[in-house]
Amino acid sequence: MIGKLLGWLRGRREPAPIPDCLWQSVVSALPFLAALDDAEQNRLRHLAEDFLAEKEFAAAGGLTLSDEICVSIAAQGCLPILELGLDYYRGWVGVVVYADEFLIPRSVEDEFGVVHEYQELASGEAWSGGPLLVSWRDAQMAGSGYNVVIHEFAHKLDMLDGETDGIPPLPPDIPRSHWQRILETSYHDFCERVDTAEALGREAQFDPYASENPGEFFAVMSEAFFETPATLRSAYPELYDQFARFYRQDPAARLRPHRGRP
Repeated sequence: MIGKLLGWLRGRREPAPIPDCLWQSVVSALPFLAALDDAEQNRLRHLAEDFLAEKEFAAAGGLTLSDEICVSIAAQGCLPILELGLDYYRGWVGVVVYADEFLIPRSVEDEFGVVHEYQELASGEAWSGGPLLVSWRDAQMAGSGYNVVIHEFAHKLDMLDGETDGIPPLPPDIPRSHWQRILETSYHDFCERVDTAEALGREAQFDPYASENPGEFFAVMSEAFFETPATLRSAYPELYDQFARFYRQDPAARLRPHRGRP
């Protein structure tokens, strides 16, 4: 059954206010959103309302969409653009929410020119100029460093200037060469750490999927930036600083204890 908010949105393209009880339920379930101060939460709420009015949600894999699902994805997805604005998600409208992981057809050409087709199991996917796909089951795992929603929305930011290479459209105060140097240095260091961890039978500090390529590294580290910022800042301080300048946020500061509190 379609929720009241979704039904209202389908009839109009103007932002609909998210009910207080629904918003508080979503925010309280996600520590990285609950850490926002009142002003930030208020801005995020309005941004999520605008996002819901602009984008079109669809369900797949047997899922029934609800207001809670859409608001949760909108809130998490809008966190990276809290200080950037909704225009950073321009050029696409579709959000497809699957009940669980889903199969995506792939094809690859080998060195002999033979094309091999196969299917890959995925929890999320972002298509340039197309929809964003996400597994609701995985989206509910948010809160401890793994966030498929932020991951895919980070890809959307990366795609704004074309290639998914870990270099989103940068503001004038961040030289592209400086960003690229820090990103590549951090990426190669992480790849070495993953190899070392695997050789010792240990778990990597961050999701090993980040070692796939610089684009995936940017997306995975964006997850860490918002969910486990202190860990990222400790491991890669220069990268954290670049992310803070790009996103115009300092998530680690939100988690610092206030004086006088136990």
